[in-house]
Amino acid sequence: MIKALRTVGAYMILMGRTFARPERIRMFFRQYLKEIEQLGVNSIGIVLLISFFIGAVITIQIKLNIESPWMPRWTVGYVTREIMLLEFSSSIMCLILAGKVGSNIASELGTMRVTQQIDALEIMGVNSANYLILPKVAAMVTTIPILVTFSIFAGIIGAFATCWFGGIMTATDLEYGLQYMFVEWFVWCGIIKSLFFAFIIASVASYFGYTVEGGSIEVGKASTDAVVSSSVLILFSDLILTKLLMG
Repeated sequence: MIKALRTVGAYMILMGRTFARPERIRMFFRQYLKEIEQLGVNSIGIVLLISFFIGAVITIQIKLNIESPWMPRWTVGYVTREIMLLEFSSSIMCLILAGKVGSNIASELGTMRVTQQIDALEIMGVNSANYLILPKVAAMVTTIPILVTFSIFAGIIGAFATCWFGGIMTATDLEYGLQYMFVEWFVWCGIIKSLFFAFIIASVASYFGYTVEGGSIEVGKASTDAVVSSSVLILFSDLILTKLLMG
């Protein structure tokens, strides 16, 4: 318990140093654009690929498991849309990004720490937390709504692909189900939740990487701890945000 409280305290102190005013706005903006490419643009491929196949699998599973003469034919499209909007494209996709992006951030900062690059920045009088962590947090929060939007569209295209090439149902029935009783707020709920998840991924991974002590083994352990902690916090915050936004 004491260790957990100490960790939370150190995290809050680090975030306080991180969210200071950048000393050089131009340098911050340059780092910000670099992190957008590294953390956001480079994640588009895996987001599209996973969302496409998950959308196809959800459609097939729903069609095979709830098929009944008493069920309207558009039910498959309706359930697929609700799953993609409410949970997969926001929560589950951020869990996947926690593994990819979180481990990337933790290992990068951990390597800089053990090779004393961060110490060199401190000696030069640079706020290393602000210089290294703030662009990552800002880039993740900026790009995550775009990734969520791409995930939704890729999942819907995957669902249509099962109709066009798999022939499990007609595309007309799927389209009607996707449009039936559409609630725009569900899209905004997914985007709002993803903003919180993006902050968790970037800040928690940065904390574990920034505070690592030791050598390469500790860097690997820090990457693992970052992914596990981020995933647990995402699930916990998902429960709270879902209750607040939907309840």
